Amino acid sequence: MAIRNILTYPEKSLMQPSAKVESIDEEIRTLIADMGETMFDAPGVGLAAPQVGVNKRVIVYDFHAGNPDDDGLAHEFKALINPEIIDASGSIISEKEACLSVVDFSADVKRYETVVVKALDMEGKPLEFRADGILSVIMQHEIDHLDGILFINRISVLKRTLYKKKLAKELKTN
Repeated sequence: MAIRNILTYPEKSLMQPSAKVESIDEEIRTLIADMGETMFDAPGVGLAAPQVGVNKRVIVYDFHAGNPDDDGLAHEFKALINPEIIDASGSIISEKEACLSVVDFSADVKRYETVVVKALDMEGKPLEFRADGILSVIMQHEIDHLDGILFINRISVLKRTLYKKKLAKELKTN
């Protein structure tokens, strides 16, 4: 396992849709292991393959996120291959949503309260599950990455413009 470099906005590859995984081979298994290690090292609660420079439909997430009973447990994550949201309902505001690829910025984002996700597990077995609350937000956020969408694309134009100006100024001074 290795910690991979996390790409940050305005990296153009983050805005491109990812390719479907056709076979779960050793390369994909290594990617998943590296992504899990990278996510916890960052630290984060989810990570999509495009964030580490791999244009494949793979995500990892901390399935203990948001559960106070699970605090202090060993770093455990799950991987989803070719995930898609097949149903969504309700509405919540994801307060101060942030992203490992959008440095030093958080914002309130309107999300679905509940989603149903269909994917493959690491063995290639199909799975389908319902996600609520924080897990729903993680699923939407990470699957957005696979579609080339960053959370800043889901906030107001004004807030997005302010962030871009701030980032441009920081990049200019470095």
